[in-house]
Amino acid sequence: MAEHDPSAPTLFDLAAPTPSFMDLETPDYAYMFGFLQADGHLAQGPGRKGKLSVEINARDMHLLHEFQRLTPYYSSIRERVRTTNFAEQHHSATWTLCSLEARTIVNQLGIPYGKKSRAVRPPRVEFSRPDYIRGVIDADGSLGWTADGIPFLSFTSASTAMAAYVCHYAKKITGSERIPSRNARDQVYVVTYFKEQAQQLAKHLYYPGSLALEHKKANAAAIQTWVRPANMRFAPPRRRWTESDDCELLRLNDPAAAAIALDRTEQSCAMRLWRLRTGQTPSPAE
Repeated sequence: MAEHDPSAPTLFDLAAPTPSFMDLETPDYAYMFGFLQADGHLAQGPGRKGKLSVEINARDMHLLHEFQRLTPYYSSIRERVRTTNFAEQHHSATWTLCSLEARTIVNQLGIPYGKKSRAVRPPRVEFSRPDYIRGVIDADGSLGWTADGIPFLSFTSASTAMAAYVCHYAKKITGSERIPSRNARDQVYVVTYFKEQAQQLAKHLYYPGSLALEHKKANAAAIQTWVRPANMRFAPPRRRWTESDDCELLRLNDPAAAAIALDRTEQSCAMRLWRLRTGQTPSPAE
């Protein structure tokens, strides 16, 4: 019988290592962190007391059980039925985690204690980007059909950093640029993608086997069936004017010539030139 070589790898050695709690390079933890960062609440009590909690509709309780499975600390799930402004009987479920060690980890990763809506920002460590984005959209976004039957995907946030990051990431997937701005009514950012762009984002984020709210995962699959009607005009992603574009436009001072040089329409060049001349758009720096 051959002697056992103690230096040879064993089956245990070859097994995949168990990821540590909130290792954001692990897809499920990246999703969980994004969801909690957007919809959870980290509260600090007297002394070492406190809790991390999130309350969602009871129909989505499956997600809280997943959070419980992913958490190597004691956590609880409780249900309640109450009257709200939207329903006489709102059935919700709340997941609660009290461990100081766990709270310290999520706090250091970017979930502040107390009010956080404007303060949150993407993690400053390496993280699984599509899973994190899916988490914040499941918590603070919408996905489905407009009243006119057009597919859409939107994200709402009071945080400038979050809105900017979602726009930055979505541009890589769709090629469409968004410059987020706060709306007048609520002073929050609402970033929305429609039609093919919504389909592209949904397909990228809600991939097979990914952790997600079941109804949003179903909507992500459903909007893939939409086909643009033959009579619906297709608008390519909008190109932003750069400072070098403006300089060239002013130098040429001719919309027709600028259209050729900048690969734009003559109408677009004429409108931009008018805005620059009238001061409605600041002139580029000298």
